[in-house]
Amino acid sequence: MVDRHGTILFDQPADPGSARPEVDRGELRQLFIDSLAPGTIRWGHKLASIRHRPQGGHDLTFADGSTAHADITIGADGAWSKVRPLLTPAKPLYIGTCFIEIALSADGHDCQASVAAIGSGTLMAVAPGKGIIAHRYADGHVRGYVALNKTEEWMRSIDFGDPAAGLRRLADGWSPLLTAFVTQSDAEPWLRPIYALPVGLTWDRSPGVTLVGDAAHLMSPFADEGANLAMFDGADLANKLLEQPDIEVALASYEERLFPRSSDSAGRSAQNLKVFFGQEAPQSIVSLFNRL
Repeated sequence: MVDRHGTILFDQPADPGSARPEVDRGELRQLFIDSLAPGTIRWGHKLASIRHRPQGGHDLTFADGSTAHADITIGADGAWSKVRPLLTPAKPLYIGTCFIEIALSADGHDCQASVAAIGSGTLMAVAPGKGIIAHRYADGHVRGYVALNKTEEWMRSIDFGDPAAGLRRLADGWSPLLTAFVTQSDAEPWLRPIYALPVGLTWDRSPGVTLVGDAAHLMSPFADEGANLAMFDGADLANKLLEQPDIEVALASYEERLFPRSSDSAGRSAQNLKVFFGQEAPQSIVSLFNRL
């Protein structure tokens, strides 16, 4: 953790014996895919719509025009889930912070000092309303974000015709060690508005359908629990379905555990967002990490 001048405020070395190991998401995803029998995943089947059948189950229509019937539907289809409306009218809301992607290659020579400053994990440089977050992967390349507290109107008006110049202006007054992550970035500057579902979201039991992951509890990344929760949801739901022959009892038992754990993480995420980009940043984040 550094301030906008690059001064180190907090440094936490990795603990090889930690019970919370870190893994690149792409590699983890591939491990999961490789563990499945070929053909288990039907690629190219983005869900377009879903509806209840009077006689039970659901009819699913996919973007390619194909259809399917399911007795049990588990919505794992992310922030803008097509399954969620079967259970709740709740929709994700913009939280006031957006990310713009940045990246540096492992063999770039113009910004080696900046890459070295990250160490072997994550560097966060934060000021009120803005920040630069850069993560160094095992192969040496860097990916991250410029984070900005901006309105939806600002997002609609931003011009990425000259992204390097535009983002450079956003980091005026920052150390060149940090602005290099922006000015030397070779990533397409995708704008990623951060959305979240209401903290404490629940729904009434609906036969044959439930949610996991972001479809169930979309939140900002500042509790660092989104992917962990999604994996836990999947394992917990699988166990309930294996243990309990009555599907509705299994789904009810799963949701009884889902709601409090996701509410806790979502609440911490919302609170940490204020800590990260509020008026007391970056000292507020140093205090948070020291408590942890």
